[in-house]
Amino acid sequence: MTNATSATRGGRRGGLPTRATAPSTQQRAAAPSRSTRQGAAVEGALRAQDGFRSAQEIYTALRSAGQNVGLSTVYRHLQAFAEQGLADVIHTAEGETAYRLCDLSADRKHHHHLVCRDCGRAEEIEARAIERWSKQVATTHGYAEVDHTVEIFGVCPDCAA
Repeated sequence: MTNATSATRGGRRGGLPTRATAPSTQQRAAAPSRSTRQGAAVEGALRAQDGFRSAQEIYTALRSAGQNVGLSTVYRHLQAFAEQGLADVIHTAEGETAYRLCDLSADRKHHHHLVCRDCGRAEEIEARAIERWSKQVATTHGYAEVDHTVEIFGVCPDCAA
């Protein structure tokens, strides 16, 4: 995994990143992407990783494991997972998109990531001070419907050792 610079979830409006509202538990349960063998394989490959991975890395892992799945299928499932709020997405410094399966054990809350720039390992973190600051800046400048992404990059303990 290489140096990552920004993250988005959801779609784009006016060419700028937007963060979609996290889907409800019912919406997650109704998500069609995992109902196929390929979708289950892509989800399994994401689940087996400890950080953000590109579609190419996931495809390579699936092919190495003997899965008969195409790269375009991997991309489609990853995009669907992101749109459904099942996967987080970041964009690397090289412009590559990387994915990580979200923790679905609890209702999704807005969060940020602490990402290892060497191996891609990621921790979900809350940043209440940043939330307060972003609301204050938006209010000061009269902005509405404000959203933001904050990602913190460093080297994890395993890579630093």
